[in-house]
Order: sequence, then structure tokens, then C-alpha cells
Amino acid sequence: MAVIGIVVNLLGVNHFLSARGIDYRQLLAFSLVIGFAGSFISLAISKWMAKSIYNIHPIENPSSEAETWLVETVRALAAKARIAMPEVGIYDSPEVNAFATGPSRSNSLVAVSSGLLRTMKRDEVEGVLGHEITHIANGDMVTMTLLQGVLNTFVIFLSYVLAFFIDRFLSGNGRDDDRGPGFGFYIGQFVCQILLGFLASLVVLAYSRAREYRADAGSARLEGKAPMLAALRRLKEITEGDPIIDDRSPALSAFKISGKPGHSSLWADHPSLDDRIEALEKLQL
Repeated sequence: MAVIGIVVNLLGVNHFLSARGIDYRQLLAFSLVIGFAGSFISLAISKWMAKSIYNIHPIENPSSEAETWLVETVRALAAKARIAMPEVGIYDSPEVNAFATGPSRSNSLVAVSSGLLRTMKRDEVEGVLGHEITHIANGDMVTMTLLQGVLNTFVIFLSYVLAFFIDRFLSGNGRDDDRGPGFGFYIGQFVCQILLGFLASLVVLAYSRAREYRADAGSARLEGKAPMLAALRRLKEITEGDPIIDDRSPALSAFKISGKPGHSSLWADHPSLDDRIEALEKLQL
């Protein structure tokens, strides 16, 4: 967003801004367009991006008993969750993980790593798949996009407003010429976008953690608590050892089955496995 702001100013398309003041309606419209554009583009290309980055092998015609089981399990879970059958794929990675992505409930992808299929028992994999199917059923990809778009909009809007008044303060409030924003505006906007973006990221991470609890609960409602609890306990065993982290796409980390170990709760996109296990054990079905 900082780069976009600099480009906008250099191209001179910030007509909502002058030395005499701000046209707040134009600025809000501009902020909405810029704030939501990137989020919706990311959502639209999410499946393609995931397939490209992870080199995912979509299972169109299962070539083994394991692939057949995986597709049929996803099909059964999707039917229970009342969503369209997602595309199913496997990507080669020693990481024990899975994720769901896609622009809508009717156009989604569930991908699992080869490491997960090798390491986990089938009842544990069922728990993981139920978790990912619940992400799709809950519309988490779209909700995250809308949340990010709203936060982007406020970050852009407020950074322009704050930068304008910072520039006025540094240049002197009596300036009445029509030269437009000065150097203080550009520095102020850059700093404000970084600081406000930092605060916005905390909101996104908090939402992501809450969403994981809902996905765990959704898996329990689809398959019972035992498979999801078994999967979480198995993941805990793995993370307490020497976990393998596949960092090819940090943008998809929020949609995986677990986050990176060792992150403080404030900066984590997943709750701790201990907290998730405790919450699931207390869940009343």
C-alpha cells in the first residue's frame, strides 16, 4: 500500500488532495477501490497461485487406493457440509499439513501434503479434512478477503488524512498556496501506512485464530470429536519434535491445519495446539 501511495502521488491522480484541504468523499472512494482491489485479485487467483507455488497434483482420476480414499472422504465430508465438491490435490512436501483455498464455496481446493498422508493415520487425516472443509463451508476465504479489504481501506484513508495534517503542521498552517502536499506529506504517509498496517495485521491475526477454533468445532460436528482430537494430538507430537515447515507461500499459512511453533499468541495466525485441544475437549455437540 505504501508503494501504491507513492505511485499515486507521483502520477498526480490524487485530486482529492490539495494545499487547501481534503475532499473526504473522493478520498474514501479512492481508498475503497485501492483497499479492496488487491484483496479481491488475491482471492480470484488463490487456487491458481496455490497450485503454482506448491506444484499441486489435482486428482482427476485417482491412480491409487490412497488417492481414491482421499477423494471419496472429501466428497462425503463436502456432502455433509452441504457444499460443492472441492477440487482435491496432493503436493510433495515432508511438511505434515493441509490447506483449503479458493474464491467461493462452489469453487475451492483442498490440498494435502504427501508428508501428512505418510505420517498420519486415516482417522487423523479425516479430522484434518473435516477442518479444511469447514473453512470452505464457513466462507473463511471470502470473509478474510472482506476483512482485509475493509482494513486496507481504513489504513489508506487515515494515512492520507494524518499525513496531510502532519504536512500542514511542518509547513505552517498559514500556507494558502496551491502547491499541494509537500515532502512532509510523503514521509508522513509512508510512516502512517506502516504503523496503521501493523495494527491492522493484529486484527487479521486475531480473526484468523478465532476461525481456527470454529474449523476444529466444525470438523467435530462432521465426524465426531475423536478424529479432530487425534489429529491435533498427533500434530502436537510432531511440533514438539523437529517439525518441518514448508514456507513456499506465507500468504497461505492462515489456511493450513497448524501454524509455526514458537510464535507468541499475538503474532500467531493459529492458536496453540494445547488451546485448541482444550477447547475441543470442552465442546458440547
